[in-house]
Amino acid sequence: MLIRAATRDDHDAIWRIFEPVIRAGDTYTRPRDTSREDALAYWFARGSEVFVAEDAAGAVVGTYALRTNQTGGGSHVANCGYLVAAATEGRGVGRALCEDSLRRAKARGFRAMQFNFVVSTNERAVHLWQSCGFEIVGRLPGAFAHPALGYVDALVMYRAL
Repeated sequence: MLIRAATRDDHDAIWRIFEPVIRAGDTYTRPRDTSREDALAYWFARGSEVFVAEDAAGAVVGTYALRTNQTGGGSHVANCGYLVAAATEGRGVGRALCEDSLRRAKARGFRAMQFNFVVSTNERAVHLWQSCGFEIVGRLPGAFAHPALGYVDALVMYRAL
């Protein structure tokens, strides 16, 4: 798997991965009716570095956006968002993206990485992040309106680099 910086040519592939996640509304905090334009503007927001994972055939199968978690006194902590193509779930794409992002964050001088809002019912993601060294350091009771389960907790997860 090749992980490289995303280019404008990757926008369609990223949208094909992002759209079903947004429409499902059960793991990501974007509004379910978010447009392609707004989703890509969010993903490629100023200050974000975006990367894509390509499989052996050159197809984009995942992406992540690396940024500072906060400005000023919090700028030494990174934040990242990840998306994996549904057809490749369970094949190590998410782990490869996370490991790559941790290496890049450390190389850029970040001292830690924090996930501000991990939906607690997204058990695969929670397990993956924990296996990559993240700890649950906070719980936000009922902070996420899950479309099928109602209000569920969101987790704050943290890992020193």
